[in-house]
Formats: sequence, C-alpha cells, structure tokens
Amino acid sequence: MLDLRLIRNEPDLVRAGLARRGEDTSVLDEVIALDAEHRSLTARRDGLRAEIRTISNQVGALHREQRADEAGALQEASRALGAEEKELDALSDALQDEITQRLLRLPNLPAAECPDGDGEADNVVVRVEGPAPDSYQPYQRVPHWEIAEQLGILDVERAVKLSGSMFVMYRGAGARLVRALCQLAIDRNVDLYEEIRPPTLVRTDTMVSTGHLPKFVDEAYHMERDDLWAIPTAEVPLTSLGRDEIAAAPDLPRRFVAHTSCFRREAGSAGKDTRGLLRVHEFDKVEILAYCTPDQAADLHAEILHRAESIIAELGFTYRLLDLCTGDIGNSAARTFDIEVYAPGADQWLEVSSVSWFSDYQARRANLRYRPEDGTGTAVLHTLNGSALAVPRVWAALVEVYRQPDGTVAVPELLQPYFRGQTTIG
Repeated sequence: MLDLRLIRNEPDLVRAGLARRGEDTSVLDEVIALDAEHRSLTARRDGLRAEIRTISNQVGALHREQRADEAGALQEASRALGAEEKELDALSDALQDEITQRLLRLPNLPAAECPDGDGEADNVVVRVEGPAPDSYQPYQRVPHWEIAEQLGILDVERAVKLSGSMFVMYRGAGARLVRALCQLAIDRNVDLYEEIRPPTLVRTDTMVSTGHLPKFVDEAYHMERDDLWAIPTAEVPLTSLGRDEIAAAPDLPRRFVAHTSCFRREAGSAGKDTRGLLRVHEFDKVEILAYCTPDQAADLHAEILHRAESIIAELGFTYRLLDLCTGDIGNSAARTFDIEVYAPGADQWLEVSSVSWFSDYQARRANLRYRPEDGTGTAVLHTLNGSALAVPRVWAALVEVYRQPDGTVAVPELLQPYFRGQTTIG
C-alpha cells in the first residue's frame, strides 16, 4: 500500500510514478479529495470531543457548588454535542474505509531504475547465457508433452478425469523429477534461509497483505465455507509471518525458504499455452523471501537473483535475464528481474523465476515494522522474494533439453544424487 502521507505531501511524485505504469491517476485525485474531507471531518469531531470534556469538567464543578440547575442545562448541551460527535465519528470511520479500499487497489510506484515501457515487448534483455537456441538437435525439438507421454512420466488424461482441465499428474520418474528439483532448491538455500513449511490455506487479510487481494480475486481459489484462500505462492504466508510484529534492527535481514503447492485459476487463459505444463492450476514451487531495512534492499535483491539464477545455470539451460519494464512489473513490485529458459521442443522462452523488490508496499499492508538501532520509534520494513525454483516449466525444459537420440531423457548430474543412482529416464 502506498504511504498516505507521501500522497498528501508529494502528490506530483506519486502521480508521475503511477503514470509510468500507465495507470489512470484519477483514483489518486479521489484519494486526495477523500483524505482532505476526512481530515476536516476528524478535526471537527476532535473539536467536539474537546468541548464535551470541557463541559464535563464544568458540570462537575457546578455539582460541587450545588448549582444543579445550571449543571443540568450544561449536561443537556453535552448530550446534543455527544450525539453529533458520534455521527461524525461514524462518518470518519466510513471515509477511512473508503480511502483504504482505494489505496488497496493502487499499485506500487516503480523504482527509478525500472525501465519505462508499455508491456512485455519493452522488457530489457540484460544478457543471454548458455548454448545458442539454434544449437539444439532435432531429437531435442520434441515438445515435452509428447516426450512425457512416450515415457509414461506425465499423465494428463487421468489428472483431467480426477480434477478437470489444466491439472496434471506426474508418474514414476516424472514424480521423482519434481521431488528432486524441489529438494535441490531447498538444499541450495538452507545455508542462509530458514526453512518454513507454511499452511497452503490462508485468511483473507493474509492475501491482502501481499497485494493478491482485492485486485486479483479472479485468479485465486476461495473456499467460501471457511473463508480461506489457496495460496498462489508461498510468498503469501511468508510475507505475513511477522505481521503486526516489530523486528529488531540487528536481526535483519530475515530470510525464509519454503516448498509448497501453489494454486492459480489462470482466469482468461483459455486456449493459451494450455498443452503440457506451460500453464496449470496446481504446481510445486520453492520460494525464497526476505525482510530487510531500506538500506539492505539492493544487496538482498542481487543475492536472491543470484541464488535463483545459479541453479538454472548449473542445470545447463539456455536462459536470459530480463529487467521488466514499468508496464509489465507486478502490481506490488517496484523492480523485477525475470529468468526465462529456452525450451527447444516448445520453441519458447519460459519464465521460470521472478525476483522482485517490493519496497515498503507489502510491509505497509502487512504492518511489518522494525525498530532502528538508535531506538527512536519504528519504521516500515522492505520485502523481497523470488522463485528459487518453480517446477512445471523447469521440468518441461529439462525433459526437452536432456532428451537423447534414443528417446530417453538423461538425468542431469546435478540431480542424480536425488535419483538413487538412476542416470536415465526411459
């Protein structure tokens, strides 16, 4: 959530930031007008409260002087003021709720370093690593869904029978590959990041804290009976671990890693990338996330990005690093780098990791605060996160890249310790 004081004191700065995203800034004007009305109304209410306290003191003095008639008249006036004060208080609360709802729908301001652009076509390719895309052999240019069907390691037909379209089921070595990828990502990060296994069902305020609600309600699975939401990413529960708490500056940054199932409705994706594993409703992902002070954020962003990139590099993929433009970064992000892997069978660049700095946007929503070392007051934390490894597209690219001329799939050396000596899927 944007800082209301920043909107109040530097509206032109906020307006310019929203404009860089291509946002309609009229909502900002509404917030500014509502805030002015709210402050005026609150001042009137507080004035009445002060007047009522003064009258109350006067009534007490009159009773002590046994001037009951005068005290009674003042009490009558106080009751009338009290009724007006309650009405103003209710109006104040309603206005505050209205301001909050508008603020919850405003996106974060992009970082100054975030490249300008209207959409994904304007994202900046920072660099490309690994073999050239045109270097892959014909036997590697078979889409993963065909390879997986031939090897019996992915059973889409039965998954659809069990759960419906865009659900998948891994079998045999395919399931083992899912587990191996997740265990690799956990093992690579527990040296510095505390391993967490959070719940996969969370309350509404937990989803609001990251910015997934209210804006992306159509993308989420909601259990109405219990008013719980299936998490779209471990970012959601991890962000709220410290909600309403105050961290000590010496304890920062705080780092977490979690492997969870993730659930996304993929609303509006009918007919788009729905074959195989390119777009599914449920998938496994290992997430890394951190809380920090503003001064620590840049180094931590680079650290998380390096950790996500190193696994992809060591798996031998062709991949590229993108600096997302203002028109393509997520609603809550201030700056985002994406890692995309080239899948020769699908002949596509597949996003496998998104590493974002959220400045204080999520922390303000989640009330994540810390006490600076000088001990003066509290300040709002910054949050960052990234996909250490998201299974479906890495799985898909790996099956295509490591396919052999005889149709089998070689197990990358990095994953062989998790395959109990098995070196080939076939």
